[in-house]
Amino acid sequence: MAPATEAMAQRLAAALSRHAGLHGRVEALRRLTGGATKTTWSFELATADGPVALILQQAPAATPERKESSAPKLDAADDARLMIAARTHGVPAPRVRAILDLHDGLGRGYVTEHVAGETLGRKLVADPAHAGARAAMAEQAGRILATIHRMPTTGLDFLQRLSPAQELAVYAGLLDATGFRHPALDFALQWVRRHLPADDADALVHADFRTGNLIVGPEGIRCVLDWEIARRGDPMQDLGVLCMRTWRFGAAPEVGGFGAREDLYAAYERAGGAPVDPARVRFWEAFSNLKWAIGCVRRGLATRDDGTPASLELCAVGRRMEEPLWDFFQLVEH
Repeated sequence: MAPATEAMAQRLAAALSRHAGLHGRVEALRRLTGGATKTTWSFELATADGPVALILQQAPAATPERKESSAPKLDAADDARLMIAARTHGVPAPRVRAILDLHDGLGRGYVTEHVAGETLGRKLVADPAHAGARAAMAEQAGRILATIHRMPTTGLDFLQRLSPAQELAVYAGLLDATGFRHPALDFALQWVRRHLPADDADALVHADFRTGNLIVGPEGIRCVLDWEIARRGDPMQDLGVLCMRTWRFGAAPEVGGFGAREDLYAAYERAGGAPVDPARVRFWEAFSNLKWAIGCVRRGLATRDDGTPASLELCAVGRRMEEPLWDFFQLVEH
């Protein structure tokens, strides 16, 4: 390993010893691609009992933001605590082995056990090797989401509570802060405002439960990733996000590109989820497309400190604003 990587490996081994009682040498430390906000590393801890495959997630430094005008985002420690709670209640979340602190010299983050499987959306929805998994995933997703939504939030005081109206205010504020105006975005905001459902739901919501955030093996869903934008709100939101066309990755099935709504809804209700309201799911599917369009705008306009574009990749994401807007209009016109 390069000297900088070797130094990082030593700090990581010391952190695991201190926080988790795991003693060994960090080997094969490598940064993984992917991840919009966190930096992800895979490595093995060579212990006396054999190698242990682990994942390090490093979060960017926390910045103070007004909660009422920013999208919910958990810091690394709360993200990890939520995953620990989710596993306790039977949700297949990553198993957290250590939560880092500033004394570790690794920034904010946590270490989880590695879970083998596929995450790439296009492979999951199209590769014949995953056909068996796809056949099971809609039902599995329904059961997992029902389990998440039944979780008590006692002890999870860090979760924001957002009503549909509050969600709209947050994302309208985020768009307004960019200074970008577009007639289609203005119309979509007005449509959401006119169709806000009654604020009578308060459950733990993952808010990003979709293809691409699931680790999948031959038997189906093995693990649910990316909990950092979880909140308390309407559970129908999770069903709407999972059905967004963007996260079908070009495949026809309406649930994540792998299954049917009927199978998802039936499994969700059988597992103890609230009765599914298809109109409410449709509202959240439309609203989630608007939120992703706003996310594209923000990414496309992101700049470095000197005012230059943050990256070519983010500029390219910005150009995709029209895709979720098209999906939004397809939903509200039918």
